[in-house]
Amino acid sequence: MKLFRAALMASALALPLAAGAAYAATPADALVIAQNIDDIVALDPAQAYEFSAGEINANLYDKLVQYDAEDTTVLAPGLASEWVADEEAKSLTFTMREGATFASGNPVRAEDVKFSFTRVVTLNLTPAFILTQLGWTPDNIGEMVTVDGNKVTVKWTGDFASAFVLNVLAARPGAIVDEVLVMQNEVDGDWGNAWLNTNSAGSGPFVLTDYRPAELVRLTANENYWNGAPAMKQVLIRHVAEAATQQLLLTSGDIDIAKNLTPDQIGGLGENVKVETYPQAAVHFLSFNQKTEELTDPAIWEAARYLVDYDGMTETFLKGQMEKHQAFWPKGFPGSYDETPYSYDVEKAKQILADAGIETPINVTLDVINSAPFTDIAQSLQAGFSEAGINFDILPGTGAQVITKYRERTHQAMLLYWGPDFMDPHSNAKAFAYNSNNADDAYAATTTWRNAWAVPQEMNDEVNAALAEADQSVRNEMYVDLQQKVQAESPIIIMFQAALQIGMANNVEGYVNGSNSDFVYYRLVTKD
Repeated sequence: MKLFRAALMASALALPLAAGAAYAATPADALVIAQNIDDIVALDPAQAYEFSAGEINANLYDKLVQYDAEDTTVLAPGLASEWVADEEAKSLTFTMREGATFASGNPVRAEDVKFSFTRVVTLNLTPAFILTQLGWTPDNIGEMVTVDGNKVTVKWTGDFASAFVLNVLAARPGAIVDEVLVMQNEVDGDWGNAWLNTNSAGSGPFVLTDYRPAELVRLTANENYWNGAPAMKQVLIRHVAEAATQQLLLTSGDIDIAKNLTPDQIGGLGENVKVETYPQAAVHFLSFNQKTEELTDPAIWEAARYLVDYDGMTETFLKGQMEKHQAFWPKGFPGSYDETPYSYDVEKAKQILADAGIETPINVTLDVINSAPFTDIAQSLQAGFSEAGINFDILPGTGAQVITKYRERTHQAMLLYWGPDFMDPHSNAKAFAYNSNNADDAYAATTTWRNAWAVPQEMNDEVNAALAEADQSVRNEMYVDLQQKVQAESPIIIMFQAALQIGMANNVEGYVNGSNSDFVYYRLVTKD
């Protein structure tokens, strides 16, 4: 243990450690985190798509507008101090924030915005689709994003409300990079891609000063950050894959935060450690393929909602990992619907089936990823549904096998989860409430098409109308209405919203963990 601690502190924080020294807590101006970061493929914001990469970039880069540390539910000004929407012209004009600089010292210019968006579209790497859905291409990006002094005008094609476009620009590939610094490090026309995968060129509260794949990431405070310098002068993220090792490091005071503890380990932490729970954006659901004749009666869907032991699961093996949530948009963001009208009621489910003339037993195969907690959820569903004569034959498989079967629409019932690609309710509304073409050869990456549910035309129309609605309050109401309809009238039974439990030292305050990895912030952290 002491050898690990000495290596951690000496290499990462350059602290002098004498032989036989008594080891104290981590430095007052450094935040030390243990987590599994071996998922990182890229750190360039034009390429990064992994969870850990998103968390790191959220602390290195700003966007024109962003969900910031002070309130991750509010879309706030970032590098743009203000903006004006022209719905008819399908455009937004942003005024750049005065005095903002990159960590390099270079001023943040309107030209950097144009460069950043052009770079994403031209490189066309994994997250580029988030921006290109606005109708942007390498050929037209010069016309779609224009600069006039300290103003940037962004245009789009398609019937999108400006509120939707703002959320697109607040997503990961909307990060603004320092054109001067990036192009100084361009090699063979790569737009600085190779360099940005081990360095940073942002205006955010931290700078990437060391990255060793599957070993560590070190961030250093940007003392000139326009929104105030962080209290932590360094953030060290140490790759520790084993949850048991994370627990040991945390309880011994060698780290400040452990990100990947199991529920059992959470329950075994000592008195010097606290546990914080953060709702996550992923929703978990049970769905019925409408290509299976026995599952097409809406009475089956309604009865199913009363055969899920929501409380039984969240109070036992899912405790701390998930909370009851029965709508497609996650709790904690504008447009969410947080009512949970359904509970485990076998007698009511039986009555619904009897009133509809449904003959039981019904035998159904249930595909599930062969790992916890999915297999545990499946067994609970199997027990609950059997009480009403619906018998699940559980078919476990790898994630790839299960998802491939789902995409091919060859399952009967499916237990899976879904997370938004960007934090606008349309991202999930399209997945759960829209299916304009249910043909087998009209593949769509949505839960509706994959379950062969021919969504009623009026619901499709409402999804399109909400996407185009200019008034955000009205738009939010439309998404609430859509969630209520899907909750009551679809073959998709949404059960839970994931939660993340993090162990941290009692003296750590101000750590922010929003609903996904893009909303993890260290800027406000202090240590008493």
